[in-house]
Amino acid sequence: MAIQKVGVVGCGLMGSGIAQVSAQAGFPTVVREVSQPLLDKGLASIRKFLQGGVDKGKLAQADMEKTVANLKGTTALDDLAGCDLIVEAVSEDLGVKRELFGGLDRLVRDDAVIASNTSSLSITELSTFSKRPERVIGLHFFNPVPLMKLVEVVRTLRSAPAAVEAASAWCRAIGKTVVATGDSTGFVVNRLLVPYMLDAIRVFEQGLASRDDIDNAMKLGCGYPMGPLFLGDYVGLDTTYSIALIMFDEFREPRFAPPPLLKRMVLAGRHGRKTGRGFYDWSTNPPS
Repeated sequence: MAIQKVGVVGCGLMGSGIAQVSAQAGFPTVVREVSQPLLDKGLASIRKFLQGGVDKGKLAQADMEKTVANLKGTTALDDLAGCDLIVEAVSEDLGVKRELFGGLDRLVRDDAVIASNTSSLSITELSTFSKRPERVIGLHFFNPVPLMKLVEVVRTLRSAPAAVEAASAWCRAIGKTVVATGDSTGFVVNRLLVPYMLDAIRVFEQGLASRDDIDNAMKLGCGYPMGPLFLGDYVGLDTTYSIALIMFDEFREPRFAPPPLLKRMVLAGRHGRKTGRGFYDWSTNPPS
């Protein structure tokens, strides 16, 4: 099957980005949020991003208007009934996802593909919430979705090859590079990235090097665009902590265990960019 109409559940940071790139590539896209204020906020962020492209001369006004015309916002799950592919980008809460998958099962066609944008939860476990586990896969996008080129396409032991290929073809059609991976916590990127970030926190925690020296070492020595402590702040230290806990629970390997300092920073509300303070002070520009 070819994907022709797309549904996105969740219009937050990730959901709005996924809906935007889908609509921008010419796919009629329905994005659903649980309340009108949240939906309005998400759609406004899409328009703001697109308008920024127009203002900078990177996007034609006509193309912006076409993208907006391809988007339909709704608070009704029933409006996703005719979609060939539905990507869920709701909170990383198994209870929320269980309820959502059950609701989608009652709505969508038997051949529709249901994908999760989860960054750390098991796609196999999520597929048990559906009566059609063979049509459930993972599509892990990266933030910010309109700019980041990668999508991890995650297959389970029960995923139908046709479902995986249809979703992969759609990802390529919206301009993304596909990395195929089996279902293992963290997939490819977080499996490699999270231990690196945790080790950087351990180096800082042990007093081996300062914050700036750690970040400059990895930027200038390895060519990374940002250092690991700055990246942790940017992603959210609470998010990093949550992913690390899930990975440690899965593998029981010390490299996935959150350092004590990370736990205490999260408990203290120092989550990084989102709260204004983490390893850096985000009240200044640039962060100090």
